[in-house]
Amino acid sequence: MAAKSDGAAAVAGPGPEGPAGADRGGAGGRGEAAAGIAGPGPVEVGCPGPRYELRDCCWVLCALLVFFSDGATDLWLAASYYLQGQSTYFGLTLLFVLLPSLVVQLLSFRWFVYDYSEPAGTPGPAVSTKDSDIVGAAISTKDSAVAFRTKEGSAELVPRPAPSSAGTYRRRCCRLCVWLLQTLVHLLQLGQVWRYLRALYLGLQSRWRGERLRRHFYWRMLFESADVSMLRLLETFLRSAPQLVLQLSLLVHRGREPELLTALSISASLVSLAWTLASYQKVLRDSRDDKRPLSYKGAVVQVLWHLFTIAARTLAFALFASVYKLYFGIFIVAHWCIMTFWVIQGETDFCMSKWEEIIYNMVVGIIYIFCWFNVKEGRSRRRVTLYYCIVLLENAALTGFWYSSRNFSTDFYSLILVCVVASSFALGIFFMCVYYCLLHPNGPMLGPQAPGCIFPEAPGPCGPPADAITSPPRSLPRTTGTERDGVAVGGERAGTPTPPVFQVRPGLPPTPVARPLRTEGPVIRIDLPRKKYPAWDAHFIDRRLRKTILALEYSSPATPRLQYRSMGTSQELLEYETTV
Repeated sequence: MAAKSDGAAAVAGPGPEGPAGADRGGAGGRGEAAAGIAGPGPVEVGCPGPRYELRDCCWVLCALLVFFSDGATDLWLAASYYLQGQSTYFGLTLLFVLLPSLVVQLLSFRWFVYDYSEPAGTPGPAVSTKDSDIVGAAISTKDSAVAFRTKEGSAELVPRPAPSSAGTYRRRCCRLCVWLLQTLVHLLQLGQVWRYLRALYLGLQSRWRGERLRRHFYWRMLFESADVSMLRLLETFLRSAPQLVLQLSLLVHRGREPELLTALSISASLVSLAWTLASYQKVLRDSRDDKRPLSYKGAVVQVLWHLFTIAARTLAFALFASVYKLYFGIFIVAHWCIMTFWVIQGETDFCMSKWEEIIYNMVVGIIYIFCWFNVKEGRSRRRVTLYYCIVLLENAALTGFWYSSRNFSTDFYSLILVCVVASSFALGIFFMCVYYCLLHPNGPMLGPQAPGCIFPEAPGPCGPPADAITSPPRSLPRTTGTERDGVAVGGERAGTPTPPVFQVRPGLPPTPVARPLRTEGPVIRIDLPRKKYPAWDAHFIDRRLRKTILALEYSSPATPRLQYRSMGTSQELLEYETTV
């Protein structure tokens, strides 16, 4: 079966099924997807796959608590400034709350519009087959509203009957209610809350449903978790980070003990930054089964790592900004430019277009003002060491300039703040070492490390094994429409499968140690090279591809495997179909 991610036609047909090498993931732009459904007969389901657990539910509830505490304390503090008649502080505090929230809500609502609407004149990716049992069936790409169902006790797909006028009316009413609900939710600035609750609902549904629906709901839960983690990462560094620097600067400038409300707002912003970074990394690793998942112990240690390093960083910023406001602005702009250039020089490959990649690099440059954020595959020890050496020098210089403006003999309070900056940074580096030495998914840093690929004994680079099915090259001739429809061409009988052009010599697959890949069942082949970690997979970034994959996955009698085009394997190809 082949399906274009832009909602074009897709073709399915029986053919030889490939062995191992199907990965659930890839990243990056628009491309083609192809699904090969196994021939007649029962399909054996392999390993059951990951399950949604109670601790996953608790993690989402904690994320909601962090979200509400951060927003509520900031609004409460802004109201306090307003009641005290401090209009400047009230305006700045409210600005750093509302402006990032509006940006994120617009992006979230844009994603909803894209997911819940279809291209003009295109009802969805049409699926036709060479089998007489399933001709002319069509599937909708809207979540579970798929015009496919399976017969009881068989692996055969049958089209649903055409909806009646009453059913069409009810469907339109339901769609209108969904649009009104989503519009109201995003106007109330609760788009992320809705996505958190939806991810929680889908995860619980994956626990309670049967095997096929369980996997379907788990995939949708991963998609929703990826969306909300990206939105939260953007919002926290546009809202919480500037808010944290602002409130610390005001606190240092006034030179008195912090009020309870100010301390709560600072603490909530700091925890929100640390939690969002750790949650983003966990969801990213969970979404890629070519990488080992991040444990909750590792995620908690990551929270502590980022908590203390960001606390030291923002306190150094606040101390310097309380005295040298103009020079602080120049320093921030210069640091952002240098870090953005460093990211661009690393040639990241996250987004679908060049301009989106540039915007992404600029956002990462903002993140690098405060903390470390991995954007390049491979061992990051040298880059982490270089980054934190630069941060240490900057923190020392900023704090030193501020301390030099104080009275050394009588100002004991200033010496305490300098010690807080130093000790907080040291604690953050300590927890970072604990994470890399003991809790990193690939193993201890000082001991033997398991590679990030789930096949650690494979001698080549990570990706599908050498006997994986790969998509045909662009130069190969495509199948014609009459051949896809089963009409005899060139004297050959209609429906005769095309013999393979090249047969890759099979080899013994290596023994998997984590997230073993299934070697049977249907395969959704995506005509894109899989982007390297820490990039997101294509079906997480390209929303058209996501809709198509969800529709194909829901209509399949067994859970399909995703397989991306391998760029590191031999040029020999096993061609049993061509993509459209």
